[in-house]
Amino acid sequence: MSDSLKERIRAKLLRQLHEDIRDQEPDDPRLISVESDLDTLDSIADDDPLVEELAARYLVF
Repeated sequence: MSDSLKERIRAKLLRQLHEDIRDQEPDDPRLISVESDLDTLDSIADDDPLVEELAARYLVF
């Protein structure tokens, strides 16, 4: 049962949002960046090169 890279990235971004929301201000640039990347991830195909870029950015293997 292996998750796709895109699913692993999504899980990590959601985990970061959940953790960051408790500790950050709503207009925190890091929080905004993670939300933006999550929106981008949801709008691209599994084989889009941006998936690999996001994986590298968030250290998802």
